[in-house]
Amino acid sequence: MTTLGQPSVYLLLMLQVCLSGQLDDNKIPASLCVGQPGIPGSPGVHGSPGQPGRDGRDGRDAAPGEKGEKGDRGGTGETGQRGLTGDRGDPGEKGERGQPGECAVAPKSAFSAKLSEGLTLPLSVGDTVRFDKITLNEQSDYNAETGRFTCKVPGVYYFAVHATVYRSSLQFDLMKNGHAVASYFQFYGNWPKPVSLSGGSLLHLVPGDQVWVQMALGEYNGFYTSSKTDSTFSGFLIYSDWKHSAVFA
Repeated sequence: MTTLGQPSVYLLLMLQVCLSGQLDDNKIPASLCVGQPGIPGSPGVHGSPGQPGRDGRDGRDAAPGEKGEKGDRGGTGETGQRGLTGDRGDPGEKGERGQPGECAVAPKSAFSAKLSEGLTLPLSVGDTVRFDKITLNEQSDYNAETGRFTCKVPGVYYFAVHATVYRSSLQFDLMKNGHAVASYFQFYGNWPKPVSLSGGSLLHLVPGDQVWVQMALGEYNGFYTSSKTDSTFSGFLIYSDWKHSAVFA
């Protein structure tokens, strides 16, 4: 038989006292029920997904980034629809009065001259008949000293020659720049009184052209004038084709 030591006997006695007091109440002291840690259990099954979390709070503004490179130019867009007509604007202020313009005056040219009573005749072939007594020459286009009309305004002119013939035959030409454009003739038939020889022609002239009356035959030189009869040379502009004239601009 094994002999217990004194301390062991003491512990057994105390245990008996405690168990006898608690057995009556069918209770085991908690200090006597402490066991060893059990074996770790198996991992649990994954749970269901949780509810979505709330939105996070806005972060603080960051510092501005550096300027990026310029992009390529985009293609031309389609033409938009025409907009509505806007409201009529207010009348503008009255402008300053302009400078006076040049007066547009239609070109003019006309003359008429006759032989004076004291004109010495006869004339030789090729001589210019100088109608020396001017009755109209406002533009000074006719020269009584030379007997020639000089064109200043281009256009169409009418020239007329009226000759009184007495006791002689008469033949003369209407000349333009040295060329005969019309010829007139009156034969003397022993008439006791003067007779007349008249003619006219339309000519187109440009500035510088000259027109005059010239003797055609030396022996037919019967121009005559008196206090009761005249020999005249006249001309006038019918219409101008001067494109640079102010009135025709």
